[in-house]
Amino acid sequence: MLGFICAASQGSVLMEMAEKNPDIVVVSQDMGPFGPFSSEFPERFFDVGISEANLIGVAAGLAHAGKLPFVVGMAPFVSMRSFEQIRTDCGYNRNNVKIIAPCSGLEGGYWGATHHAVEDLALLRMIPGMTVLCPADPAEASRAVRAAAEVDGPVYIRIGYLLPIEGYEEKLEVGRAVLMREGSDIAIVATGASVIQAIRAHDLLKEKGISARVLNMHTIKPLDRQAIGAAAAEIGRVVTVEEHFVNGGLGGAVAEVMAELGTGRLLRVGLDDEFVMEVAHYPDILKLAGLDADSIAATASSLLD
Repeated sequence: MLGFICAASQGSVLMEMAEKNPDIVVVSQDMGPFGPFSSEFPERFFDVGISEANLIGVAAGLAHAGKLPFVVGMAPFVSMRSFEQIRTDCGYNRNNVKIIAPCSGLEGGYWGATHHAVEDLALLRMIPGMTVLCPADPAEASRAVRAAAEVDGPVYIRIGYLLPIEGYEEKLEVGRAVLMREGSDIAIVATGASVIQAIRAHDLLKEKGISARVLNMHTIKPLDRQAIGAAAAEIGRVVTVEEHFVNGGLGGAVAEVMAELGTGRLLRVGLDDEFVMEVAHYPDILKLAGLDADSIAATASSLLD
């Protein structure tokens, strides 16, 4: 489970940050030791067990008392079981809670649909004042954690099955998409673990003489409207890719912007309003869901027909 490994590695990042900031604390949902943080700062590490609503309530209380809490909890459960607490305790009360959520998207494939987090982007981006980050690789996940600490207000960091993207060291600016590949025929806007698949799709399309721009939309909220507007105006054909339902997530957010701009054509790649019922390991379930590089390339090229 790369998402868990990536999330656990943030313990080292937070330990480094906590050495400089005594207000940083970690609240965990029965995730075990959190890297070196829990051993270095045992008095600042709280494991509340499998009780997600309580998890967020405790973190909100710590934030209200002046601490800077980072929550660690599995994405499908922390986003849904504790949605009311995130909305009310964190959003409505503007408490400075940062949520690190591994096992997002389809990463929990062999645990079945109950462990898929494919509604979380839609839920979290609806909350006023909430920042939603969805990094594309492990190094960017660490940059997202550091960036979240600088945001005034609640932040949700969605961590999935993240593979390293070779040579990718771009600074993460909240609300600013990153141009991963140049292109002029199609614009592929991807987020999270789908970014590396979009890059691979770019290479497949290039072999067919199709030039695809690839954007890493690591911030779902606030969305980079300028990058979307440029893709719609300059290219006109936009494809969104995400491990999420096409309704409400990245595809929904981009559709809203393009509808307001009144330009461009959009095709959304994601889950089409139905659960993935198959139980399979992650690479296999991506193919089943049409979210692997080959499927993305085929779907994107159909937009040229």
